[in-house]
Amino acid sequence: MLYLGLFLTALLAATLVPAQSEAAVAGMLASGHRPWLVVGVASAGNVLGSVINWWLGTQAVKLGQRRWFPLKPSQIERASEWYRRYGRWSLLLSWVPVVGDPLTLAAGVLRERLVVFVLLVGIAKTGRYVVLALLVLPFL
Repeated sequence: MLYLGLFLTALLAATLVPAQSEAAVAGMLASGHRPWLVVGVASAGNVLGSVINWWLGTQAVKLGQRRWFPLKPSQIERASEWYRRYGRWSLLLSWVPVVGDPLTLAAGVLRERLVVFVLLVGIAKTGRYVVLALLVLPFL
């Protein structure tokens, strides 16, 4: 059940909903859970959350005018400009707070191929959790 909670926390943290998963990862590592399993579950949830953003981006033209849609057209345009300027490699910054989530949405707006998207976002998100685990584990 803990791993399901970690997965859902990481998924939510990757969407446009303001949330963080690092404390949950650090807490599970501190509780003695297997580091590779914690990193794997958190990474899978976080990547899936980013895929949700990508899909929302593919639908942004339809959804962007709705009141409940979490981003303003100006925010989508700003992220799209960044993505156009730096290309798909900017997805390696998808782990960065504030910047990462709009980038993943912009990738959908600009129709980045899902396979490329998942590969680059997977590297970025997993890398972040690996670094977090390497920082936490020596103190346990």
